[in-house]
Amino acid sequence: MARGDGENELGPHPVDRYVGRKVSEKRISLGYNQGDLARALGLTFQQIQKYEKGSNRISASKLWMISQFFGVEVDYFFEGLERGDVQGGSETLTPTPNLDYPPTRMTLEMAALTPQLSNRRQKLALEIVREMVQATPAEH
Repeated sequence: MARGDGENELGPHPVDRYVGRKVSEKRISLGYNQGDLARALGLTFQQIQKYEKGSNRISASKLWMISQFFGVEVDYFFEGLERGDVQGGSETLTPTPNLDYPPTRMTLEMAALTPQLSNRRQKLALEIVREMVQATPAEH
């Protein structure tokens, strides 16, 4: 049986993780930290962390407040979701992007700028980044 906090026996629901990731990406792209968003919503930054990980579901009213704070429509947080297979009589939603990296200002900016490059320059940039990753140990 699913728990009310957004998790079930298998972990957070994919849509809760997806919406949380969209909240995180938008927050970072606008230059806010988790504390800024928490204060605007009357929450703790720990609660924002749980929302962004998808481990706690964001209520409709909180999602509306978040959209107002960010200046976006509520449907922004669901953009990119597609209806998946119908199994057992119920539809499932599957996030289309596979974002296995933590979003930062730099990764989001790189992702936003890349389409502005020609295909040739995109390939060159990718080669440069690959070489840099292979040549140096991870810096944290």
